[in-house]
Amino acid sequence: MTREDTLPTRPMPKAPTTKVDFNSLKAPAGYVPGLGRGAAGFTTRSDIGPARAGGMDALKGGAPGSKAGEGEDANLDETKFDEFMGNDAGMFAATGEYDEDDKEADAVWEGVDNFMDERRREAREKRMKEELERYRAENPKITEQFADLKRQLADVKYEEWEAIPEMGDYTLKKQRRMERFAPVPDSLLARAAADVAGGTAAGAAKSLDPSSGLASSLGGLATPMGGAASTVSDLTAIGTGRGTVLGLKLDRMADSVSGQTVVDPKGYLTDLKSIKISTDAEISDIKKARHLLKSVIQTNPRHAPGWIAAARLEEVAGKLPEARKLVMQGCELCPNSEDIWLEAARLQTPDNAKALLARGVAQLPESTKLWMAAARLEGDDTAKARVLRKALERIPTSVRLWKAAVELAAEDDARILLSRAVECCPQAVELWLALARLETYENARKVLNNARKAVPTEPAIWVTAAKLEEAHGADQDTVDKIVGKALKSLSANGVVIHRDAWIKEAENAERSVPPQLVTARAIVRCVAGLGVDPVDLEATLTADAEEAAKRGSVETARALYAQALATFPSQAQIWRAAAALEKAHGSRGALDELLRRAVTFCPQSEVLWLMAAKEAWLGGDVDGARAILARAFASNPDSEAIWLAAFKVEFENNEPERARALLAKARENEAANGYPRVWMKSAVVERELGDGGRERALLEEGIKRFPTFEKFYLMLGQLEARGGNTEAARTAYRAGLARCPDSVPLWRSAARLEEEAGNVARARALLEQARLKNPKSEALWLAAIRTEQRAGNEKAADSALAKALQDCPTSGLLWAEAISMAPRPARKTKATDALKRCDNDPHVVAAVAQLFWADRKVEKARSWFNRAVTLNPDVGDHWAQFYKFECQFGTAEQQADVSSRCAAAEPHHGERWCRVAKDLKNAHQPPEVLLRRTVADIDTLPPP
Repeated sequence: MTREDTLPTRPMPKAPTTKVDFNSLKAPAGYVPGLGRGAAGFTTRSDIGPARAGGMDALKGGAPGSKAGEGEDANLDETKFDEFMGNDAGMFAATGEYDEDDKEADAVWEGVDNFMDERRREAREKRMKEELERYRAENPKITEQFADLKRQLADVKYEEWEAIPEMGDYTLKKQRRMERFAPVPDSLLARAAADVAGGTAAGAAKSLDPSSGLASSLGGLATPMGGAASTVSDLTAIGTGRGTVLGLKLDRMADSVSGQTVVDPKGYLTDLKSIKISTDAEISDIKKARHLLKSVIQTNPRHAPGWIAAARLEEVAGKLPEARKLVMQGCELCPNSEDIWLEAARLQTPDNAKALLARGVAQLPESTKLWMAAARLEGDDTAKARVLRKALERIPTSVRLWKAAVELAAEDDARILLSRAVECCPQAVELWLALARLETYENARKVLNNARKAVPTEPAIWVTAAKLEEAHGADQDTVDKIVGKALKSLSANGVVIHRDAWIKEAENAERSVPPQLVTARAIVRCVAGLGVDPVDLEATLTADAEEAAKRGSVETARALYAQALATFPSQAQIWRAAAALEKAHGSRGALDELLRRAVTFCPQSEVLWLMAAKEAWLGGDVDGARAILARAFASNPDSEAIWLAAFKVEFENNEPERARALLAKARENEAANGYPRVWMKSAVVERELGDGGRERALLEEGIKRFPTFEKFYLMLGQLEARGGNTEAARTAYRAGLARCPDSVPLWRSAARLEEEAGNVARARALLEQARLKNPKSEALWLAAIRTEQRAGNEKAADSALAKALQDCPTSGLLWAEAISMAPRPARKTKATDALKRCDNDPHVVAAVAQLFWADRKVEKARSWFNRAVTLNPDVGDHWAQFYKFECQFGTAEQQADVSSRCAAAEPHHGERWCRVAKDLKNAHQPPEVLLRRTVADIDTLPPP
């Protein structure tokens, strides 16, 4: 905008005129244009005019010496409209330039607007979010409404899915086209009536067969005009007449004996329904294929596959006679093709097929396929054997024919046939081995020797020879020599010895009936180190043994471990793996012997000594266990594990005095004196004996020696709490937390002490402080949730659970607690979310099993409980829940199975299991007893 645009302009003076412009005259008061013609009155801005402008222009317009009309005309001039300032008057009138001050002012106001908008943004977004949530709650999606029903579809069985009826197709496009009838037009009826009136009825009557019944149906046509119209309009009578005509025709066809075919009138329509009606596309494809194949057989009539394809096409098209005709033409033109003879026999009836195959074998007497097909067509075994023997006269070198003939023969006849077969087919190893199985021991050895000479490159002959010797009582050395000789002979004849293939052969020998264990061990001994780098031999042998054990080949794995131990006798890990194999699949005597040898070769291995002592103790030989540990002390005088094992033997066998003396000796030992567990076990003995003062003294001495060992503070706090000295227990826990701030059990015990003393707020504060020092601890979160539950604060417990899942989103322990705390209708949804987060967590799996248990889905609950104890067999609570479930729904055998598996697992964890196991009343109880008492704890007491 320029300055010239903003300055007011002075209008030019108007020239005087004598003509009156009526359009410029002021309208009378109350005048409304068009009112007389029925128009409605209205007012526009042009009638009112723009607002009176103020500012400089208004002042100029009203200044002395100026004309008011000139100022008004200047303000009303449409050419002076400004896009930015408008055409207003007053302080907003366009009286000057838009300078830097104006721009700065606009920027300031824009900043103010933005600042105010930013202040209101949070409230506005919060309000919009609330409105959106309220709208979604009032108008849920279809997927949200049926989410729980969708999840229930996962429980639908396969049989229930199959039982759902198929949905019919009700679309208009795919409706089956039904027969429709169009009414006869009036013009046709009128023409028929006219014809009748004109005399055509007589001619029509002559042309009708009187016996057909049609004349009687249309008798009205011979009547005058009026009767004809009434009869022709009776369409039902016409349909009845058609049915009568069709029935008479069928009767005549059924009574006719001059033709070759007699039609059954009752089954005529049924036969029509059984005819397969091909679609237009199928018919078109068949025609194209027929045309192509016709070209093939005409171009090359000696090509047998073309005739076979043409015949099969006609068979698919439903023209079996045409197919037989084509294939017979092919047999005439291609008599030397066995495939076309077989195809022709397939398309013929059995009797015709026999004759056809007779022609085929006459044309191709060396075809094994034709002879085998001819034998299969025979009804009894005698006829089949006769055909096969005739075939063998023509083809004595066919192994397939010999095998088929032997299968049909009795044992004596089979031996004779096989003797002849190996003469005719000396390279057929299967025939040699079959003959050896039918012969006596001496004759079998001769047969195998002859087989070895005939086929010197076949390993199966040597393996069979080894099995034969084992079956007749040969020892391990004899079988080893046979396998060793086999390897040398095969290598001399150029056979490559594959180690893995021979180990597989050893596994096959182990799985045979009866098992050939000596042969399996012999094969492993001879090929264990074959082609393996000495550097990798140890790892290779142990890996092969583990794989064989997984496949169930225990003897092969045992032999591989034996070879590894013979080569590396000082490797303790091999002895441990072999001992684990013997413990799982062997006898106790074999395990004891293996461990005795193990500690002889590895006297410094504490684990092997402990395994040997434990197995002797579990076998009831307490004195043997003591002797083993005495020898272990001699080899490892400073071993804490051996000291504690000796203590456990005495302690678990109800010998507390001997255990006390043993621990006292250990505390006096300079090396064992530095082991905190020795002091802890000493306090445990005193606790069981009931000597609180001695226990307290040992614990205080242990704290002085080992100030960072958390269990001393735990045991001291529990000792004071049992005696009712809450303040002393609080002091012990406080001292422990000062030295061991990372100890979660100490924090939990301190909080539980405050809770039992009635200070729930103090317990809550301790747990919050513990979580600050030990973030993402699921045990501390669970303790906080249980504290709120015991205090009756369900809302606080739910809030703590929500925070816990945010802090530990993959904690199975917390998700299991969430499932148990959820309302019953929401537990399945919560379980689904838990499985998405931690699918293989045993706590979640056990919680899902309890849901199935509550719904009485017995098999699913049993499967999930079994999965839970398999994932982590060290959790005793899951074994207790499983056993309780079997007590309700299982048999005595299933209950005993769970109990025995629990005893073998020896669980040590679980809230209820630990509470029961550490109770002084349950000391020295076997796992079976602890299992039953944990079940009782589930029924009577809440979670700890």
